[in-house]
Amino acid sequence: MTANKDVSLPGRLLLGVVGLVQIALALAAFSDLWARRDGEVRGSKPAWIPVILINWLGPLAYFVFGVKR
Repeated sequence: MTANKDVSLPGRLLLGVVGLVQIALALAAFSDLWARRDGEVRGSKPAWIPVILINWLGPLAYFVFGVKR
């Protein structure tokens, strides 16, 4: 199968950058979750782990709804 030839080089580069940003966002969320005390996170910390694994929405949901401000 030659699926890679269906996407142009700029398109592949953009997908790569988007993927790296998504991974960086998840790593930032996991790092923040690890560093916070239990009282600084809404809900239980273990419950946020599978949520953060959801592409884009999980880490964003953690930062918006999971972190007490």
